[in-house]
Amino acid sequence: MSANSSTARTVLVTGVDDRLGFAVAERLIADGAIVIAHVLQKDHIDEIFERLSAVSQPNQVRVVCADFARLSEVDELGRALTAQLPRLDALINTASIAPPQRRTHTEDRHELTFQTDYLSPQRLTMAMAPALAAVRGRVVTVTSRLHIGGNIEYPDLDRNRGIYTPLAVYAQAKLALTMFCRSLAETGPAGLTSVSVAPADFEIDLPQLRSHRTAPLDAAASLLIALSAPTTPVVNSGYYEGTELTEAAALVRNSRSRTRLAAWSNRLVPAA
Repeated sequence: MSANSSTARTVLVTGVDDRLGFAVAERLIADGAIVIAHVLQKDHIDEIFERLSAVSQPNQVRVVCADFARLSEVDELGRALTAQLPRLDALINTASIAPPQRRTHTEDRHELTFQTDYLSPQRLTMAMAPALAAVRGRVVTVTSRLHIGGNIEYPDLDRNRGIYTPLAVYAQAKLALTMFCRSLAETGPAGLTSVSVAPADFEIDLPQLRSHRTAPLDAAASLLIALSAPTTPVVNSGYYEGTELTEAAALVRNSRSRTRLAAWSNRLVPAA
């Protein structure tokens, strides 16, 4: 399939400056998709463009940037893509970070892991939702099995008080992200499909738990691409562990908790 063909799918992949996101983008290119490759850091733009251009056709790849630690950049990217893309067939959210060992906050005054792994993907996805729904597109979001052990600390979501532990903030962020994916499917624009997936038997974002630097990502990348394809049957709002539809954490299934989280998230504005 030619990248210039009117039948080529257009797919936005976040976090392409990390191993999983790059593997997904590279495979999509090989399949003939037009890829919008998002990177988290500006100094990665040229490198990622060169690497992907080496395996793509002309005009098949575009690299965009937004630092997920800055909500203003996320909002700016959402506005730009909404204005420029006539259609978006799929959004594959892979962007994520490992939690820092010490309590860290962004310039928006949010705990770094919570903002990068939940708030920013949530905002960008909501911005792109109308374009996705217009062509009955799909959102596939990478989460973690560890979300099951997480808890939403509503009085202190940004961990300004109390004990800080990296695993707890990571689990909270992934739980919030998984809750959002289900809410998007149930209350988002008609025609849009949203699923979350823990794609591998290791924690991609947590090298301190299991080594992942050399672990093969072929299966994980192929899974994400398959779930994003309109020909692959999926359960809208489903949580998958690998290819298996699995029961998510209780808070993911609790509509009142998801509504509370959405209300808190949607009223946020970037710090002045």
